[in-house]
Amino acid sequence: MKIATIIARVLLGLVFFVFGLIVFLPFIHLPPPPPGPAGQFMGALFSSHYLYAIKIFEVVGGLLLLIGRYVPLGLTLVGPVIVNILFYDIFLDTSGLGMGVIIAALALFLLWRYRTAFAGLVRP
Repeated sequence: MKIATIIARVLLGLVFFVFGLIVFLPFIHLPPPPPGPAGQFMGALFSSHYLYAIKIFEVVGGLLLLIGRYVPLGLTLVGPVIVNILFYDIFLDTSGLGMGVIIAALALFLLWRYRTAFAGLVRP
């Protein structure tokens, strides 16, 4: 189980670290936004520069997951981003739903493995 935890932590960390850096260091060409509400949503994130704030959380959270120190803090930083990824995939553009579900599953597995760090949140 320890090896599965390390694999899940590194995979999730890589996803958020690499895709978070794309906005700051464009080493991967981003496709144009999809038409309709999904494209309008992405356009609003880009034009308002709100996307930079989101990507900072992704980079820092992904780096903490990759390093293996402060993993609960890294999960806390990327948690809201994962929820937004799932909501975007469910309500605006279902083409990426598979990747969103995989990311959410990895995060839920890690939350379960580090549940003692989050136990104070659910204790009465």
